[in-house]
Amino acid sequence: MIRMATPETETTHGDYQKGTQPVHEQQATYSLFMSLAKWGSLQIAVGITFFVLWLQPGGSIVFGFVAALALAVIGYFALKSKPAKH
Repeated sequence: MIRMATPETETTHGDYQKGTQPVHEQQATYSLFMSLAKWGSLQIAVGITFFVLWLQPGGSIVFGFVAALALAVIGYFALKSKPAKH
């Protein structure tokens, strides 16, 4: 049997007021997700760069390592957190 909304249940759910719910957990989860996404993307890009330049016909493991290292350094400085402005 499916229960429908009744006047008794409407009052318990109708007490919500916009802007009163704490959002600390949602902010922490979003921050963690964004951090993992950006650093994970950099790791994938570095790995793909290394293996493509190493395993292509005529490729070089040294050139692949140097290019991947350069991408990692540039990516680190591009993605690191900036200090908060007050």
